[in-house]
Amino acid sequence: MAELAPYAARAERSRGRRFAEAAPQGRNEFQRDRDRIVHSTAFRRLEYKTQVFVNHEGDLYRTRLTHSIEVAQIARSIARALAVNEDLAEAIALAHDLGHTPFGHAGQDALHACMRRSGGFEHNLQSLRVVDLLETRYAAFDGLNLTFETRQGILKHCSAANARKLGEVGERFLRKQQPSLEAQIANVADEVAYNNHDVDDGLRSGLLTLEQLGTVRAFVRHLDQVRALYPQLADRRLIHETIRRMINALVVDLVQTSRRNIRAARMKSLQDVQAAPALIRFSAEMAAEQRALKQFLRRDLYQHYRVARMANKARRIVTDLFGAFKADPKMLPPQHRASADSESIERAIADYIAGMTDRYAIGEHRRLFAVAEI
Repeated sequence: MAELAPYAARAERSRGRRFAEAAPQGRNEFQRDRDRIVHSTAFRRLEYKTQVFVNHEGDLYRTRLTHSIEVAQIARSIARALAVNEDLAEAIALAHDLGHTPFGHAGQDALHACMRRSGGFEHNLQSLRVVDLLETRYAAFDGLNLTFETRQGILKHCSAANARKLGEVGERFLRKQQPSLEAQIANVADEVAYNNHDVDDGLRSGLLTLEQLGTVRAFVRHLDQVRALYPQLADRRLIHETIRRMINALVVDLVQTSRRNIRAARMKSLQDVQAAPALIRFSAEMAAEQRALKQFLRRDLYQHYRVARMANKARRIVTDLFGAFKADPKMLPPQHRASADSESIERAIADYIAGMTDRYAIGEHRRLFAVAEI
């Protein structure tokens, strides 16, 4: 790894882990975090959790696993260009969706509605809960016992009420401080990945057309370049060439703009980063393009009638499962019934449902409600 900037996070200066452990051999503390995340059960389950499309709709659409890997690649590239810690940025990126429910945002919204009288449900908090408590792999502690820096980066959003319950990892929300640049990078890399890859999956599914995207500057200016260079190019290669140019343009703009922001703010330490406004940002022009792209996706993809039908099914499955387990907690698996002894039954149910993959949730719903499954 190239020499780090003075304001980068450093593994040897980590604020440590919740439970003391001997230093790793042959790797640094953030690399150990990354490796624990990759080997976790929650990470493997991301293969069968989807973003826009339900898992059984097709094998070619992105899952939370492929999305997380793509976010990590983008985050590493940005971190390297800005001379900050690639390992920390990668670990945060790989862990950022560990707490996501089945069925993407529709599943999260349904579970939040079910939990509205019991503290609600938010996938960033659930991701932290997964790495702090729910993973059961190690003899000496629950969770993955990640470093403070990785845990803080996972927690992108947090209310003041929840921050007060989280101890030191929630302090920055109460003090209105920024996280590390590595955490900021992982956050923006997430946006870069899902916006552009939702375009790709939307085209692949037939829910979006090139004609519709002809009104979106973030897409069409790169499409025109590709068509000028390769006039005979077929659709899939045409789309791939366009989207990879979109991602590259975003990363280049982000690096250049963020570098100027860092220089103008005269950053000299991690403490300076925490006290400054967010520094990892797009230029005003690129940010406007991204807002327009998001508006297009919200209108033409996420509200498409086929997506709306899938989302409605997903909400019904999650709501039915929650209601059934709440009415009769004996139907919960033993380990989740046991966790209700230390927390509410509602939180135990939420942990169980949030950990499900799309296909497992569909199967569990069938087992509970289909007469033929008796």
